[in-house]
Amino acid sequence: MKNSFRETDQHRSTHPATSRREWLRNAGTGLGALALPGLLGATASDLFGGEGSGAPASLEPDVRASRDPLAPRDPHFAPRAKRIIHIYLNGGPSHVDTWDPKPELTRWGGKQLPVGNLTTERETGTALASPFEFQQYGESGLWCSEVFKETASRHADRLCVIRSMHANTPNHEQSMRLMNTGDERLSRPSYGSWLVYGLGCENQNLPGFVTLCPGLPVADSSNWRSSFLPGIYQGTYLDTRKTSPAELIADIQNPTIPQDQQRRQLDLLAKLNSRHQDSRGDDPNLEARIRSFELAFRMQLDATDALDIADETEETQRLYRAETVHGRQLLIARRLIERGVRVVQCYHGDVQPWDSHSNIADEHRRLGNEADTPIAALLTDLERRGLLDDTLVICGGEFGRTPAVEIPIGGGGPTGRDHNHHGFTVWLAGGGVRGGMAYGSTDEFGYRAVENRVHVHDLHATVLHLMGFDHERLTYRHAGRDFRLTDVHGHVIRDLIA
Repeated sequence: MKNSFRETDQHRSTHPATSRREWLRNAGTGLGALALPGLLGATASDLFGGEGSGAPASLEPDVRASRDPLAPRDPHFAPRAKRIIHIYLNGGPSHVDTWDPKPELTRWGGKQLPVGNLTTERETGTALASPFEFQQYGESGLWCSEVFKETASRHADRLCVIRSMHANTPNHEQSMRLMNTGDERLSRPSYGSWLVYGLGCENQNLPGFVTLCPGLPVADSSNWRSSFLPGIYQGTYLDTRKTSPAELIADIQNPTIPQDQQRRQLDLLAKLNSRHQDSRGDDPNLEARIRSFELAFRMQLDATDALDIADETEETQRLYRAETVHGRQLLIARRLIERGVRVVQCYHGDVQPWDSHSNIADEHRRLGNEADTPIAALLTDLERRGLLDDTLVICGGEFGRTPAVEIPIGGGGPTGRDHNHHGFTVWLAGGGVRGGMAYGSTDEFGYRAVENRVHVHDLHATVLHLMGFDHERLTYRHAGRDFRLTDVHGHVIRDLIA
């Protein structure tokens, strides 16, 4: 922290008023300074390297004044993937009805499971046989149900299906935060924010992390926030119920002031903000706000171009079914990563989620019809454009569903499944992962991950590894502690890596 204190001491010599830092250092023979990181936020060495920092080693500790926080930076080692598209199936898709066939579940349908039912969120009863047909696809013989038959039939040999995922709780909000931020509690940075913090952005006219979501999911912005990381790394949320670029980003265009006049206004504002910042020292929140004005100005051209799918060929738009919300989302995601955006999340199932507590046969079939073709189209399009090898595609939800039928609250016929965090499925493609494989397994009925178990922390550690980071070294000092995405957990699953 020596460099940061030196910079502040120099600053104080021209501003005789006592600062909060000076007061804390002098109070109680300096013991008050122990609380300084939590009170004042990140310092220069926190953000860009130095003792106790997890910033990439390529950054020098004395560069805060001249370094753009979104400037591209090298990771710890050569990455296999340069960008991520995360297809988030909100609500918890049923693994035993999609990627994890269970013949024993069919045999025991309508009977009490011999192993009993695990505790989940609600009461469950007898075994519920899957209403969907499964078959094998590709040279690898990967199993998949009719819910995702197009994705499997076109891309089975590109998919790495993790059948042994497990999480901590059977509740949506907590499990969504765990999947997106590595912690079930509030105020933790999302993995997208961690990656932009570590890598910067390849296109200075676009945000590094974008979330495409039709409306807000159940846990809203806690899934893409930057939390204690500087605000410049927060995900940019776009409501994809809207179709035109001008609607997707509110107030992206200023119809009353030409851009040359806007530029002069921003230049004046930058000078005033610089004076304001000089009197407040090292404040990353203020720095993020100042830089957000510049980013918004630069986005006027690049963002509207990236979000406008009208210049795509008719063949491409048909491929994605771009007239649908999810098809349009995934096409926009491809356009964003082509232009240098690091992480794009695409939420599916937000108006009517994959949370099939009842009528799972019809609900999962409907949701699959919405999602399957655009997902298959995305993988096809990335591959033919030469982007799949260094683009990591992730698909899954926050947990799976129970093999036993849920007992409906208030009566009625049991036709759905409860939440199941004990075992579920997530698949990966591209970005250096092994294709055509199913990794790990749940028990014979699909309740619990039993072989090669993969916790969400392990998934995050593996994703960071593919992006070129040692998950134990990508840290940020906050409130007197070095935080990381995987907390004190996580192991890289090297069997998933090609």
